[in-house]
Amino acid sequence: MSDASQVAEDYMALWNEADSGRRRAMLAKSWTEGAKLADPFARCQGHAEIDALIGGVQSRFPGIRFALTTPADGFGEFVRFSWGAGPVEGSDVLMMEGGKIASVIGFIDKMPG
Repeated sequence: MSDASQVAEDYMALWNEADSGRRRAMLAKSWTEGAKLADPFARCQGHAEIDALIGGVQSRFPGIRFALTTPADGFGEFVRFSWGAGPVEGSDVLMMEGGKIASVIGFIDKMPG
């Protein structure tokens, strides 16, 4: 498995990338083709759906920036970390396959309102 810290940094960079073409290239490099992402607000599978989700979040919240709030750690094929984006905080668990992200389970830890 890749270094947990680098996986988490690359994941944050993906969520912060505004250009869909660059996001798709990042997805192709670091995610399996059939990767799945599930959180309280969305379930998607594959590069196109994940790209659309990230683009939608960026459109709805212009200028939003995601950042790690805890160091990433991991074991075996799993990586976990916490992040913040404006007033929202969350934690994600990633499952790796062949050095690429195969699935993400996201949790919202703090949400305004």
